[in-house]
Amino acid sequence: MSALWVLPPLVVAGAAARLGAGVRHAALLLLAGASVSLAFAVGLFNGVAREERLLDGYLRVDTAARLFLLLVTTVFWGVSIYVVTRTRTSEKLTSMLPRFAALGVTLYSLCALSLLSNHLVLTWVLLEASTLAGTLLVMLRDRQAARRAAWRYLLFSTVGLGLALLGLACLGHAMGEHGHTVTFHVDELITRNELGHDVWSRLGLALILLGYGTKAGLAPMHVWLPETYDEAPPAVTALLAAVQFNAVMLALFRVLSVYRAEVRDLVSTELVFMGLGTMVVATVQLVGTTNYKRFIAYASMNHAGVIAVGLGVGKLAAYGVLLYVFSNALVKAVLFLTCGLIKSHYRTKDMTRLRNLVNEMPFSGMFFLLGTFALLGFAPFGSFLGEVLILSALIDTGHYFVFAAMCFLLTVVFIVTGRALFPMVWGERQQQSGVPRESALSALSNMVFVAILVLLGVFLPDSASDMLQQVANQMGGLP
Repeated sequence: MSALWVLPPLVVAGAAARLGAGVRHAALLLLAGASVSLAFAVGLFNGVAREERLLDGYLRVDTAARLFLLLVTTVFWGVSIYVVTRTRTSEKLTSMLPRFAALGVTLYSLCALSLLSNHLVLTWVLLEASTLAGTLLVMLRDRQAARRAAWRYLLFSTVGLGLALLGLACLGHAMGEHGHTVTFHVDELITRNELGHDVWSRLGLALILLGYGTKAGLAPMHVWLPETYDEAPPAVTALLAAVQFNAVMLALFRVLSVYRAEVRDLVSTELVFMGLGTMVVATVQLVGTTNYKRFIAYASMNHAGVIAVGLGVGKLAAYGVLLYVFSNALVKAVLFLTCGLIKSHYRTKDMTRLRNLVNEMPFSGMFFLLGTFALLGFAPFGSFLGEVLILSALIDTGHYFVFAAMCFLLTVVFIVTGRALFPMVWGERQQQSGVPRESALSALSNMVFVAILVLLGVFLPDSASDMLQQVANQMGGLP
């Protein structure tokens, strides 16, 4: 089955919605496109386990592409369900639906193509294009605060991706200096015995890690993330945090699969430093935050820091990193979509004013609680197993200081999160809200996401586990 069949339904749906059939037709087209794409992603995941090159090798269907395409398509399908069901109760969201359908489809399609990209420069182009679509999505509400957040998102994303492009140019120069044919096809680079570890290749790799790290919201250029995630509509935040973020992660994984063996010390030092720095910044900000959506944004930064540390360690941590990445995407989707439902019910984002969620909003209260448990790394969610594997690898590889620092920071996050979020779920509310209670249909997406989260932590089929291990070996530098 050709991977290219995943994309046309969404492209057609987005174009038709934007060209303006009415809101009802836009909703139907969005759901149809997302559902068809999910069906093809599932078919691709269960297809013959062989690599397939498309368009003269610029696209490639490999194990990593299958895994990540299934993940982001599942999230996009869930977000589409959420948006369509929310139009039944939100006039503002109803009016924005045609634009969301067009831009959301565009963002997803570009990210999906980047997952299939077998060329480092083509991947960069697709991520840059998805940034433009993301900028327009952040501004859907057309408010001054949203426009300011969109501008900051565009500025930092462009700077980060500019650094990554400069890094690719340095890597190309290093190839020429060593007499190699300059190519950025990933499968061709992997087969080369030596790519060179001179100053140009080290500089190039350092710039790529910094650039893609900026795009992923890692310190030191992370300041765009909390404001953007807060001001964007919840569905848009979920797309940025769970779809685009994972497209950036796979781009980084592919670079590491090629260059880690050549400059392992540089990769480990830079990623661990960026990861710990991000965790410190996120933890400090969590302590003083009362906006629950911004709180989840800082928690997302903390998770990105854990992923960066795991990537820096490599080897045995790589499998845990993949589990953590997959779980992290689903956790963010659950929490940000739930934040949208909570905001529409209580008309505030101040967590100190919210109590008794579990009674006033049974479905959202339950999923917000489960999402918080997964956010903190509780069993039986996949985030628990991924976190344990990363910490275990830190001990096995002798990173004792990093292990101690991570344990301390995770403990602080655990305490702060519990004190801030649990009262929202169980605390007694002085005045009951007059807004009608939610329906089970509005929580359908979160039901699916939580079910997958539990499966990742409790039962992972052998075929899926083998695929994860294969990708982990490539990005972790194992044979």
